[in-house]
Amino acid sequence: MQNFDIVDKIATAFGAGLMLLGIVGLGVVEILAGEPYGAAPITNEAGEVVATPAVDPALRTGLVILGLVVLFAWGLYRAATPNGEADRTATGATAD
Repeated sequence: MQNFDIVDKIATAFGAGLMLLGIVGLGVVEILAGEPYGAAPITNEAGEVVATPAVDPALRTGLVILGLVVLFAWGLYRAATPNGEADRTATGATAD
């Protein structure tokens, strides 16, 4: 069983929150804004931009990547800190 300290709770909540905001939150904003749903602006035959997405795709991607970076940094922190519950005592048994 793992014990989560305050750093673990903050990092997981912040990283997951950024990812949820970028994927779900801004996705709902995009749907509520109406078509077009694609990431690229829509042009007509003359090449004029006639419709653009409501939320910049670079912003959504940036939020998701930032969330992944926070979770990756938290994983490195967890790997670097010793586990206080691990008890490595010798049992006295020897292998033949």
